[in-house]
Amino acid sequence: MQTFDAVVIGAGAAGLFCAGIAGQRGLRVLLIDHAEKVAEKIRISGGGRCNFTNRDAGPAAFISANPHFCRSALARYTAQDFIELVQRHRIAFHEKHRGQLFCDESSDQIISMLLRECDLGRVTRWQPCAVQEFRVAQPGFELATHRGPVRSAQVVVATGGLSIPKIGASDFGYRVARQFGHRIVETRPALVPLTFDAAQWAPFTPLAGLSLPARVQAGQGKARGEFVEDLLFTHRGLSGPAILQISTYWQPGTPLRLDLAPSQDLPALLRSVKAVSRRNLGNELAEILPRRLADAWLAERPGLADRPLPQVRDRDLDQLASALEFWELRPSGTEGYRKAEVTAGGVDTRALSSQSMESCHQPGLHFIGEVVDVTGWLGGYNFQWAWASAAACARALCFPESAH
Repeated sequence: MQTFDAVVIGAGAAGLFCAGIAGQRGLRVLLIDHAEKVAEKIRISGGGRCNFTNRDAGPAAFISANPHFCRSALARYTAQDFIELVQRHRIAFHEKHRGQLFCDESSDQIISMLLRECDLGRVTRWQPCAVQEFRVAQPGFELATHRGPVRSAQVVVATGGLSIPKIGASDFGYRVARQFGHRIVETRPALVPLTFDAAQWAPFTPLAGLSLPARVQAGQGKARGEFVEDLLFTHRGLSGPAILQISTYWQPGTPLRLDLAPSQDLPALLRSVKAVSRRNLGNELAEILPRRLADAWLAERPGLADRPLPQVRDRDLDQLASALEFWELRPSGTEGYRKAEVTAGGVDTRALSSQSMESCHQPGLHFIGEVVDVTGWLGGYNFQWAWASAAACARALCFPESAH
């Protein structure tokens, strides 16, 4: 039986960061992961350059059944704190869009940085190594692993969600939470493309690959989201940043609302063009929208495309503009966890301490990162939650004489 002050289960973003901080505080830390490679989600993120945080990562960019829970951790470990760590490791980065920070070179630099932080803390790493059994002992916990039994005063669950199963995602963290009496807020794919019934979507399949800025809305009341980002048509539905963002707010069976000309007063623009143009409506609309979209939209309205603008009634122009600005449609589903960047839902935070991420049901048991019911927007926010929740937990872990 090997003994440690803390065992961290899961060597992703949150687990690596937590283990490194705890080890550098002087705790004897064991980091366990069932996968052969660490942090595969970091490796593939941001097109291989890792969107490692967002300068604007405040509480308003996160959703949860307990929306105020994330405030404490985010305030105590900010995006600037992580930026300073990246700078200390001499990793060059750039801001791409709306506060999103990416490595200039490779996401492997962030992984190497986290591993160096673990090495500085003399963290023991077992990988690949699965946890087979997990039970309360006196004091602390006993874990049966593929590398033998382990005793620890504290356990941190950092096993992530269900997203991208091909790189090792599992429900282990949720099973541990239930074992110790925690409720799980219903999980679902988030930051994920939306799909439509094949017959419903048939008129738009020729638009696959087309991208344009759009305003998207979904949800109601406090659960309502609205974003202006790029929209991408696919063979099965819609994707792009706008759709990934709104997917976290969309609920099955509810409508999605789109404005395909978010930066323009379309009715006024069409009327002003009509006053000076003799060209047909199809050609003029293709000056405002991408040609393929303009053609597809008018194909659903026979007789309008080839009509010279002076012959088009103002009422018809207003109806056309309204349809483009208030397009309501109902997705049939999502591309699922295989394409989802994160998992929404998770361990209910109402039974966790916002200061330490510790269970209110079982002293010494902590949950951090994506396994918890805190989901951020697209653009580095979820990584910032990983860093912030990991730091909050690592700083609260106890030394043996004061452990639970």
